[in-house]
Amino acid sequence: MLDEPNYIAQFDRSNGLGMIAGQADQLRHQFEVEAPVVADLRNIVLAGMGGSALAAEFIRSWLGDRLPIPFEIVRDYTMPAYVGEHTLIIASSYSGNTEETLSFLDQAEKFKSHIIIITSGGKLSELAESRGHALMTVPTGLQPRLAVFYSVKALATVIEHLGLVDGITDELETNAEWLLEEINSFIATVPEADNIAKQVAKRLVGHPIVVYGGPSLAFPAMKWKIDINENAKNVAFWNQVPEYNHNEFIGWAHPKDTLLQVVQLQSSLDGERVKKRFEVSNKLLSGTMPAPIIVEAHGQTKLQQMLWTLLLGDFISAYLAFLNKIDPIPVELIEKLKKELG
Repeated sequence: MLDEPNYIAQFDRSNGLGMIAGQADQLRHQFEVEAPVVADLRNIVLAGMGGSALAAEFIRSWLGDRLPIPFEIVRDYTMPAYVGEHTLIIASSYSGNTEETLSFLDQAEKFKSHIIIITSGGKLSELAESRGHALMTVPTGLQPRLAVFYSVKALATVIEHLGLVDGITDELETNAEWLLEEINSFIATVPEADNIAKQVAKRLVGHPIVVYGGPSLAFPAMKWKIDINENAKNVAFWNQVPEYNHNEFIGWAHPKDTLLQVVQLQSSLDGERVKKRFEVSNKLLSGTMPAPIIVEAHGQTKLQQMLWTLLLGDFISAYLAFLNKIDPIPVELIEKLKKELG
């Protein structure tokens, strides 16, 4: 079915495949920033929900110990007690109307923190102009989960502008070219026999899914879970090795009937102990845990492997949506929830 253009066209009514394929270009978008001057900058706190927080997760995972100061993500209404005049607050909401982020911004202003707003418009954009906050405007017209790379580039621009890590915007732009070539293997015109995205989607259809990743691919594992939820409207969960071995691992210990399908994202860059944990865990759970679908990340660097795995997950979730006979883009239930919450 996934090799039949007419079948895909029935369900790709919002051009989900086109939006997914276009994400690499987001890394080449140029942002101007007038970041506030923060004397003795001690920490960064980004407030965001859902897709609007994912760019910060990407940055933290990618840069890791290259960031010289703490970078925290807040996904609710709560202001950390340490926030103050030495804190840079980044209020991130793709729509500009996320109630948790708007509430957080009001609190940040009372703490005299320095503020940057990243949004495509809405109330946040209006507040940036009326209150004099630095504003980085991202292009509109996408679902937040498919605009993550715009916000990644915006955050990288801020971090480089502040002198925290050098050269990262160039890294993103250079690897955008590499990624555009790599994802040609995932597009709809590539037949299933040669298309790993279609192959994995076919194995996942009809199952709740759990995705595991090691340290290098923990964020992609999280993003796979989110995309399977939102694009395929399919239940999914995720966890990270080695933490998995200290709790969830034992949950697979006894034979049981399960519909769950397991995916493991494995990286050549993870340490030998992590690689051994995957190997030994799979051996010990043979016969009790479903045999995992193992995905070996392409790429020579952590950034390349993250980008490749993220885009593969996006394509898989879209093909899974088509097999579930739905359009991957609309999230009508979330819109109903927002309406009910008022």
